[in-house]
Amino acid sequence: MAHELPALPYDKTALAPEISSNTLDFHYGKHHQAYVNNLNNLIKDTDNASASLEDIIKKAPAGGLFNNAAQVWNHTFYWNSMSATKGQAPKGALAAAIDKKWGSFDKFKEEFTAKAVGTFGSGWAWLVKTADGGVDIETTTGAGTPITGANKPLITCDVWEHAYYLDYQNLRTAYVAAWFNIANWAFAESNFA
Repeated sequence: MAHELPALPYDKTALAPEISSNTLDFHYGKHHQAYVNNLNNLIKDTDNASASLEDIIKKAPAGGLFNNAAQVWNHTFYWNSMSATKGQAPKGALAAAIDKKWGSFDKFKEEFTAKAVGTFGSGWAWLVKTADGGVDIETTTGAGTPITGANKPLITCDVWEHAYYLDYQNLRTAYVAAWFNIANWAFAESNFA
């Protein structure tokens, strides 16, 4: 089965000014589309041609197949990790888990920002649900993704330069701060449940 670029869950202008439609034109329309195209070319006429994206990611060795499949999955998860409903904060069980781990949402934001900004090179910052039902922050580099391990991703911030360079240049800290204003905590809560 050929994989397709999923539709964005909002209009291309909905995340502005935090993320411009210009950035989405490149990040979604070119980068994400290229990963989809590369993946389809790599799996054509192979045993992976009918495999799910998750199966490919979990079975592929390091290299091109893994990188492209994981980047398709990571980017789809990233688009869903943001919302046009700005200024959200976690509620319910997820908020309680964050408070238990970090003491407050503000302390979590500080820790998450530090890890996202401190990720060397290109990568991802994730809030994950751990095997014991708690939460933690995980960072991955390149196409790394928590779905290859024991933790369940809840929400992610893409810290590859192409995610923010057109809007923030080299100011990753400013981008992460802006990302928190459009973070989709309803999505994270549904993943935590």
